[in-house]
Amino acid sequence: MVGRLQRKRITDEEIEKIRGFNPYSLLPWVLMIYSPLHPVLQGQYPHPIAAYVGLGIFAVLYCAAIVTSFRPRFHSGRLPLALALLLVPVTGALAGSLDHGLILYSLLIIICAVVVPDRFGPLVLIGVPALAALTAYMRGSGSSAGNAVWTTVLPGGIVFVMSKLFTVVAQLKETRQELARAAVAEERLRFSRDLHDLLGHTMSVVALKAEAVRRLAPANLDAALAQAEDIEQVSRKALAEIREAVSGYRDTGLAEEMDRARSLLNAARIEPVVKDSGPTLPAQAEGLLAWVVREGVTNVVRHGNGVRHCEIELDRAAEPVRLSISDDGAGSPVGVDAGRVDGGTGSAGAVATGNGLRGLRERLSAAGGTLTTEATERGFRLLATLPTQQWGLDHPKNQGRGGNGSGAPITA
Repeated sequence: MVGRLQRKRITDEEIEKIRGFNPYSLLPWVLMIYSPLHPVLQGQYPHPIAAYVGLGIFAVLYCAAIVTSFRPRFHSGRLPLALALLLVPVTGALAGSLDHGLILYSLLIIICAVVVPDRFGPLVLIGVPALAALTAYMRGSGSSAGNAVWTTVLPGGIVFVMSKLFTVVAQLKETRQELARAAVAEERLRFSRDLHDLLGHTMSVVALKAEAVRRLAPANLDAALAQAEDIEQVSRKALAEIREAVSGYRDTGLAEEMDRARSLLNAARIEPVVKDSGPTLPAQAEGLLAWVVREGVTNVVRHGNGVRHCEIELDRAAEPVRLSISDDGAGSPVGVDAGRVDGGTGSAGAVATGNGLRGLRERLSAAGGTLTTEATERGFRLLATLPTQQWGLDHPKNQGRGGNGSGAPITA
């Protein structure tokens, strides 16, 4: 399960990293005009000034079309398309008169693949290579027509397909964001509905009984006191229900907390290594261990000094269950406090704990578990142990190792 969640998270991150075309990825292709420019520089063209002007106009139109096509103000307008259309006769004139000028059709089709709407993409992939072949025949070099077609079709097809792919990815990102917003809205609606169900009836009862107290107090004090007592009982019951509901919202599963810890460490540029093996534990045990993961990883991020790696290892098959969080930092990952985990009498490797870990230790102690922190050769380690016998379980080793379906450690 954890492995599948990790693979999904990596896939989502890879999707977020995908970026589409931008001017900086397409502008350098304008340097291809050096191929027809080189013979002009060598004095092999009788009208060099006209060639320089024509190639300069071509380069300006190419760069202007690329830049405007990626500007939000011009992206949906007609300017990029107009520049591409102006480039067509310029390309034909240069390709028809300059040696190696047919290469300019490769740049023309790149521009057309970017600025022309997708529904006209097939026309571009057919029309521009046809123009290149026609220009080759008009120059009297029919043998080079095939090469002109291929050198035009390939870049145009690649840019067109990649543009479509990036468009789909952008739509996928928008869809995922919309689904996330819808999920948040649905969760808020569910929370509001649950609170209404919890408090609506209760507050109605309280209001009615308070009205009865006000009405009975002048004439029958005993009856009014009885109604007031009912109000107290109803209020206490409602408060307990609200606490139970909120606790249910706040509780996080161990697998989800592991994934959240991995995300937090990645955000802090700390490489996470998660090893999880053994059978599923009761909800109470997993809830306690989730608190350990949350507090331990938070302290590594906040108080660790120079931490580059953090390893979270959970052995559900041990008795008691063992959860360790180790890092390679030089500074104390648990803050500074007057007391020690072992009460001040433990090993030399024990380090001071803050209020968060002290409260966590008290939680584990109430469940028969322990929490220790120690300095190691590599850095610091937090170790929590939790017995499973109190929940009436057989030893996990007798149940088989099945935390991930095979008993093998899960490493991320």
